[in-house]
Amino acid sequence: MPETPAALLEAENLQLWRGTRHVLRGLSFHVAAGESIHVRGPNGAGKTSLLRTLAGFLWPEEGRLLWNGADVSQDRDGFAADLAYLGHENALKADFTPLENLRYATGLRHPPTAGTFESVLARLGIGAQQDLPARVLSAGQRRRVALARVVLARARLWLLDEPFTNLDVLGVEALSGVIAQHVAAGGIAILTAHADLELPGISPRRLELT
Repeated sequence: MPETPAALLEAENLQLWRGTRHVLRGLSFHVAAGESIHVRGPNGAGKTSLLRTLAGFLWPEEGRLLWNGADVSQDRDGFAADLAYLGHENALKADFTPLENLRYATGLRHPPTAGTFESVLARLGIGAQQDLPARVLSAGQRRRVALARVVLARARLWLLDEPFTNLDVLGVEALSGVIAQHVAAGGIAILTAHADLELPGISPRRLELT
């Protein structure tokens, strides 16, 4: 969970081109600890490009990103340590079990405590499948494992691209609760979703892309 409520992400005049297409046109916004943003817009509006830019996978032609008042280009590793990103792909090793996938991914960042993986998988409704190879899981179950990786990252900033994809009603409820808990504890969540977003006790701000 977040270590401090002081987190602040600021985007200033982001200009991004993808080939001949001007995707982000002078986009500016800020989001502080305990807040969330729901990025909306039609297909091709730049929602995924925005999240990939915030995560550092793409760099804008103009503008800058500030994390706690410092330009992220000056300390990319420090910024990366503070964020967890979930894209369209779940990025799981097919022959590893959910537990093995989480041990591998989480071990790259910090040592886990006993029972942590099992607890998070249970919260997301995938505990009964924790010892099965990921390749035999359903699309929704694999999505839950990928979301467990985000929770275990202990990052203050969550960037979630269509996190509810392939989730059933119970999965959506479980994830909504996890995101709301993260934000309520002083974290930041920026996510894309086509449908209206309901988080228990949390009112995300909307960022409309056209």
